Amino acid sequence: MANLMVIISVVVAITWSTIAVAYEPSPLQDFCVADFNSPVTVNGFSCLDPKQVTADHFLIKGLNIPGNTSNPLGSFVNRPTVLEIPGLNTLGISTVRVDYAPRGVVPPHLHPRAAEVLTVLEGTVLVGFVTSDPENRLISKILHKGDVFAFPFGLIHFQQNIGKQNAVTIAFLSSQNPGVIAIANSVFGSNPLINDDVLAKAFQVDKSVIRKLQAPYN
Repeated sequence: MANLMVIISVVVAITWSTIAVAYEPSPLQDFCVADFNSPVTVNGFSCLDPKQVTADHFLIKGLNIPGNTSNPLGSFVNRPTVLEIPGLNTLGISTVRVDYAPRGVVPPHLHPRAAEVLTVLEGTVLVGFVTSDPENRLISKILHKGDVFAFPFGLIHFQQNIGKQNAVTIAFLSSQNPGVIAIANSVFGSNPLINDDVLAKAFQVDKSVIRKLQAPYN
């Protein structure tokens, strides 16, 4: 019986160790620049012939240029991924710059493949994330220039400039292609639209409210 328990413990330990590293694997070479022309389909991109690799495959310019925040959200997201920086392929990282007008917001969203670490470069930014069911607890903080905040993997989070001047943040994510699911866009702007009866019951409101929320996406 004792031996059986030891075997079970080892199996469980190995299983959880495997799960813990079951995201983007560590590279097995110096680099694997994405070959967008390869017909081979993998989880990521095939490697370009190293002899064809140049410094430009690891470079993107212009992240210092402010984005246009003249939109309903009052924010602009510059999110270069492996598609813009082929050298990110297999490295498991990417970056994002966000510009905010006063009261500008990055609405509640999540990254299905990444955690995120955000740094405030300018301004005062309210940030927060919500824990999973059944707790659904809001964890929030007001950040100032130089402050750093971490958003856990896959949780809904948001940012808002609560200052009187423009704000800028830069973040790093633990995926070459973290993806983004904007909650409002996904729920009310899916294609085709989610049945309004489903959403009315889910949000406990009248169908007319749901139709009004869906209207901008029709």
